[in-house]
Amino acid sequence: MEYTIHPIAHIRTDFTDKFGIPRQSGLVPELMARIVFEPEYRDPNALVGIEGYDRLWLIWQFSTVAAEYAAGKSWRPTVRPPRLGGNERRGVFATRSPYRPNALGLSCVRLLGIGHGANCGAYLRIAGADMMDGTPVYDVKPYIPYADCHPDALSGFAPDPGAQLRVECPDELMRVIPADKRAALTGVLANDPRPRYQNDPDRAYAMDFAGLNVEFTVSGEVLTVKNISDRREDK
Repeated sequence: MEYTIHPIAHIRTDFTDKFGIPRQSGLVPELMARIVFEPEYRDPNALVGIEGYDRLWLIWQFSTVAAEYAAGKSWRPTVRPPRLGGNERRGVFATRSPYRPNALGLSCVRLLGIGHGANCGAYLRIAGADMMDGTPVYDVKPYIPYADCHPDALSGFAPDPGAQLRVECPDELMRVIPADKRAALTGVLANDPRPRYQNDPDRAYAMDFAGLNVEFTVSGEVLTVKNISDRREDK
């Protein structure tokens, strides 16, 4: 039997492109986002009691992958995890690759509170999301520590989040970043946005974040910000 599901909400984040998004939720707790519900799900009664939790599970879709599937691309039974250098294959169900049959993602985020907007009704303020702006959300469920937390669980080929980079950003460039976005951007850069298999100190990278174009290089364990421009000024 086939069953069609529809988004109940969409995520609003500072990422307009996949590049730079943390590889897992919670790696950059300073990243703020909103869950904005679709009109038919904006009944405030649906959120009664949610303030009793400080973590939520989100079930969502890799929308860019879903679009590729709609255009004829098929799911992959094996994938090349970046953590393994992009050279070794693993079964898709042994990874968190977006190229899975239904292109669904699962993230644990921190609930900061409920906001209210004139045009969108009640929405959820969250932190630590690992999603692109506009990502469709299919369900929101409370995180329950005694059921969901298993510190002794095996982590396969990803036992830890990896070493962080030291971020060096000149003061004049740091001032281009809005004050309320500096910690989040620094956290994103420290987690090394590059593909895991790239290690060229002469290569320049560019990342879109919060309306800014951030250019940087990485040499060893140091990430150096080379330029920051406001993309909104180009419009």
